[in-house]
Amino acid sequence: MPFVEDGAPPALGGGVFRWPAPLGAVRPEWVDGYRHMNMGFYLVAFDAQTDRLWPHLRLGTALREAGLGTFAAEAWLDYQREMTEGMPIGAESEVLGCDAKRLLVRHRMFHWEEGWTSSAHEVLYLCVDLAARRVTTWPEAVRARLEEVATGAPAKRLMLGRRA
Repeated sequence: MPFVEDGAPPALGGGVFRWPAPLGAVRPEWVDGYRHMNMGFYLVAFDAQTDRLWPHLRLGTALREAGLGTFAAEAWLDYQREMTEGMPIGAESEVLGCDAKRLLVRHRMFHWEEGWTSSAHEVLYLCVDLAARRVTTWPEAVRARLEEVATGAPAKRLMLGRRA
């Protein structure tokens, strides 16, 4: 998916990035036999939200042009309330923390008009040298931006550091 580097920028309030427009709507092909959004398409929507967030963290096209990128190393997703066909998808994002090579983000999906939470998604990303396909350190400007916006809020399921 391409990074979303145009359109209205998000507001940053309380450490949460919020956009003035919905992410999209639940597409007919995303709906399963139970007439709600199939679980795999929640990840598709959250991945689109990541693409919308990255340029505001200096992780978009400029990072890729420097030969670096982000790979998801671990993810956790919950389902709180079902989304059905045509519902407008709102999404917001929060940088929970970072270190020299890792980034922990939480996204929230909600009904754009009614505001109730549908799902939450935590992801641990790694900075990767795309030529070597190895984890590397964030560029200084990226790390400074991540530290600037990180809230330090606790994750529900994931952790920034290595497990013992």
